[in-house]
Amino acid sequence: MSKPEVSIYTDGACSGNPGPGGWAALLETKGKEKTISGGEARTTNNRMELKAAIEGLRALKKPCKVVIHSDSALLVNTFNKGWIDNWLKRDWRKADKKPVENQDLWKALLNAMKPHEVKWVKVKGHANNEKNNLVDELAVAAAKKYQK
Repeated sequence: MSKPEVSIYTDGACSGNPGPGGWAALLETKGKEKTISGGEARTTNNRMELKAAIEGLRALKKPCKVVIHSDSALLVNTFNKGWIDNWLKRDWRKADKKPVENQDLWKALLNAMKPHEVKWVKVKGHANNEKNNLVDELAVAAAKKYQK
């Protein structure tokens, strides 16, 4: 039996870096959509981008073929350009020998990806992609809940 196909649009937002942040994901399959979002009081934009992808994958109830759409070049390039493989070979160190930031979330993302076949697609942020704009709005709204 073939795996269900799911598209996930993700985005993270942060007011200040670090500062209050939010993440959002829109899951779409067979014409049905579901959105999820959350945030943290003190975080960074990259952490929220990662969290959106993690939570989007965790929301899936069974193994799927997943296409994740993100405007985060870091997130998409990490997988499409093989950076993750190099980080793993170098024990979580970048080419400049410095530790990879946010290892906790990269490890959580790898774990969340395990049951799925995941493809990464870069979308242009703040352009006319309706679904990317929606998750951006949801992430910003989630971040606002954590502002003082």
